[in-house]
Amino acid sequence: QVQLVESGGGLVQAGESLRLSCAASGTIVKLEAMGWFRQTPGKQRELLASIDGDGRSNYIESVKGRFTISRDNVKNMLYLQMSSLNPEDTAVYYCHADRAVTRWGFEHDIWGQGTQVTVSS
Repeated sequence: QVQLVESGGGLVQAGESLRLSCAASGTIVKLEAMGWFRQTPGKQRELLASIDGDGRSNYIESVKGRFTISRDNVKNMLYLQMSSLNPEDTAVYYCHADRAVTRWGFEHDIWGQGTQVTVSS
């Protein structure tokens, strides 16, 4: 079974930067499109950025120019570099994989457990 584990969250001040990491484990042959989501209490989980297997990325407008998504297909890692953070970025951040090709077949819609990011003003 493929597992995703996020790390790198924490408490920062407005204007500072933070880098989130997501480590994928399991009998992975290939991870297809992946993304970072975030969620605040009472709101739906929101897709922030996505990246396909070839490294093409997309962002929502509110994080363009501030956040950068990247991946290391050899290490099965996903990253989110966040800069110019503001209190509105406070949320639990989740890593997601659309599909994983494993030694035994496919797994779909894989989520990490989330990491808290808190930005103080």
